[in-house]
Amino acid sequence: MTPDPCVARARDMYARDLTCQSLGIALDEVAPGRATVSMRVAATMVNGHGTAHGGYLFLLADAAFAYACNTHGPATVAQSAQVTFLQPCAVDDELIAEAAERTRYGRYGIYDVTVRRPEGPIVAEFRGHSVMLSGRPPEPREL
Repeated sequence: MTPDPCVARARDMYARDLTCQSLGIALDEVAPGRATVSMRVAATMVNGHGTAHGGYLFLLADAAFAYACNTHGPATVAQSAQVTFLQPCAVDDELIAEAAERTRYGRYGIYDVTVRRPEGPIVAEFRGHSVMLSGRPPEPREL
């Protein structure tokens, strides 16, 4: 059976994504225009208030966005993104980020990402705008 090209692209991208790997972000599900990633909040990820630093929540959502917008083929990157934080997170919270494509037009796309705990409470909402890089495939890298 031939592997799904969306899944193969995402797995190849994840193999080169040392940031996600080093932070324990897992690539859980991939489908055309969709991706789900997860992460446990580590003690090194909290700020001076004892809550998860917003940068880590943004990074988790951005990772789901990146995998979702790269399911279609040529290398695609963020053009802009915005996050709204709704609830604080604590050490050991398990977080899931689910990205869904809203629209694609030419080289551009819009994606929404919901970050939540497994039991359901939403902790952040993210919207990313993507742009395809002139039809170029990603450059291979040595690991």
